[in-house]
Amino acid sequence: MKITDYLKKEFVSASVKGKNKNDVIEEMLKLIGASEKVLDFDKIRRAVFEREQIMSTGVGNGFAIPHGKSDAVSDIVAGFGITERPIDYDALDDKPVRLVFILIGKENMVGSHIKLLSRVSRLMNSESFREKLLTLNTPDEIIEAFRQEEEIQFVQSS
Repeated sequence: MKITDYLKKEFVSASVKGKNKNDVIEEMLKLIGASEKVLDFDKIRRAVFEREQIMSTGVGNGFAIPHGKSDAVSDIVAGFGITERPIDYDALDDKPVRLVFILIGKENMVGSHIKLLSRVSRLMNSESFREKLLTLNTPDEIIEAFRQEEEIQFVQSS
């Protein structure tokens, strides 16, 4: 299970315009809302914002991973964005966020959902990878960077 199996260029943005946390989440939801895997946009929106109320998904180091589980998707849906400016996201380390990975898992695919969350978190722990992402300008470049980083981190650790 690779991140790049789920991350498609139409769900990647190198210029997320939102000016605050909620705007950024809304923009990311709209980005992935175009997926044929999304069966009910309002339900996935509710799932993500309900999860966000439990605890901020701004995990630190300029990275956030808004996510939720819902029966309103037919399979896992993922998207990635880079904000145009640093966003106050109520992150755990109180630092602004620029890198946002959104993930909606199918209600009965909890194991896969958790595995992907873990995989994304592991990739984003790399400072050099986060810095590289901030220099990229197109969805194709971003997806290629994820592909290369997955190869480095997960093939070497196998």
